[in-house]
Order: sequence, then structure tokens, then C-alpha cells
Amino acid sequence: MNRVKLADNLEVSQLIYGMWRIGDDTDTSAGHVERKIQTCLDQGITTFDQADIYGGYTAEAILGAVLKKNTALRDKMEIVTKCDIVAPVGRYSDKRVKYYDTSAKHIQFSVDQSLTDMAIEHIDLLLIHRPDPLMDHNETGKALDSLVSSGKVGAVGVSNFRPWDWKLLQSAMSTQLVTNQIEISLAEISPFTNGDLAFHQQHNHAMMAWSPLGGGSLMTADSELGKRMDQIATEFNTDRAAVAIAFLLHHPSIILPVLGTNNLDRIAAISQATKVPLTRESWYELYEAALGNEVP
Repeated sequence: MNRVKLADNLEVSQLIYGMWRIGDDTDTSAGHVERKIQTCLDQGITTFDQADIYGGYTAEAILGAVLKKNTALRDKMEIVTKCDIVAPVGRYSDKRVKYYDTSAKHIQFSVDQSLTDMAIEHIDLLLIHRPDPLMDHNETGKALDSLVSSGKVGAVGVSNFRPWDWKLLQSAMSTQLVTNQIEISLAEISPFTNGDLAFHQQHNHAMMAWSPLGGGSLMTADSELGKRMDQIATEFNTDRAAVAIAFLLHHPSIILPVLGTNNLDRIAAISQATKVPLTRESWYELYEAALGNEVP
């Protein structure tokens, strides 16, 4: 598995295991979750993506139960988590409405809670989960800088930010933002042309791609795109998932797909995507199928 350097003190695996559905499994025991983690590690997938809101603010504690049970695992992992979404569930069930909070007080509280829930001493990478229309970039930037200098957080980035959101926050920080996690897939191809990938490619920023399988829609699509994915999958003795991920990995920018599944067999097959050598022609066949028409 290739490694990608995000900061002087942080390398991540090219493929990332997303834990947003970990609380949806019928078995959330520490032993079962540990098997998922070990299956990833066996393939060289060492980076695990969390968020405080996942599972209604329960997913981090599910991971924490594993790390309490097997403390040796922590040193083999890079842990990513996110904050700023306040939803009226779990610890915030008293709230009237879902909203975003990028205040220094909320970010600090969220980080401390995440450290406690996951039973860890530092977060390798913290992301601001959603752009906040009420963000005071000076306050937010100062809070993120402080978390890095304190050692609670190794590096910081954002999620779902547009280039102008990124530039606004970065302008108030001494620490460099290292990544932006956005939706990119054959089911969501707009970042290839709307300026998102171009901006980050220009500045050599790594991008994390959430929902790289289109929320599962790419696996069941009965369309020209589905047919072409099946043809390529057959050619390389793999499946649609590997083809969809290979499509992202083929791009010259640095795209790090975040894959989430609770099925152990599917987890064990995640790394097959790195073995699908798409050509420019086959990439464009997939792209045109996703567009629904020939490129101009």
C-alpha cells in the first residue's frame, strides 16, 4: 500500500477505512471491530476515518472500546476525526435544530470528548466537518493552531470546503491545512471540473474522497456506466468497487478514497483497487458513461 505524506509528522495510507457505519453493524463488540481493523492493517490500510457525529455520537466510543482492549493497536494506526456538526441526537438531544459550531469553545470541547471516547492521547488529523456560515475565521484558525501546538492534534484540515472557504480559514492560521475531504466518485464527478480538484492539485494538497462508491449506488447501477465497470472488472478479475476506486486513484491529483463497509470479506478486498491499471482511454470511457454523453 502506498503511503502519502500530509505533513512533516503525518503519513497516511493511500486507501482509508471509513468508520461512519461502524455503529450500524449488528455486532459492535470490541472483538468484531478489532477484526475489521486488523483486516485493514493486513492490507497496509493504516488510516481510519471517524467523526464525533458518526453513529449519533457513538462511533468514536466503539473504536475506543477496541483501543482499550488492545492498546498495541494505537501505534499501528493514524486516526482522523472531525467536529463542528451539532445535531439533536445523543449528547446534543436537547438542541432544537441541527447546526454548525466552529467556535473555539466548541472545537476544544469536541476534541477533548473525542480523545476520551477513543481512549487516545492525541488525534493524528482533525478536520472541520462542514463549512459554517457563522465561522469567525480568526477564532477558528487560532483554536486549530492552539490544538496543534498543544499536541492534542497532529495536523488539521477541513471537509466539504470549497476553495474560498479553505483560503479564508488558512489566512488566519500559522499551521498549514493539509487536506480537504469532499465527495468525489463516478456518481459525483463535478469536482473534476468545478475547480475543487484544480485548486488543490495546484497547491499539491491531498484530497480525501468520501462516498467513493456513490453510497453504494455504483455497485447496483443498471446503466451504461455499470456495464462498462463490469467489463473492466472482468478484464482484471475484480469487482466494480475496485474499478470505481481505481478511477479516482488514476487522477494526477492526490486522491485518498475513504471506504466504509461492515462486511469483513469486502474489507479484505479493498486493496484490489490498487491493482487495476486504467489507461487514459478506459478512464474516459468511465467518465463519459458517468456524464451520460460524449465529452465536447
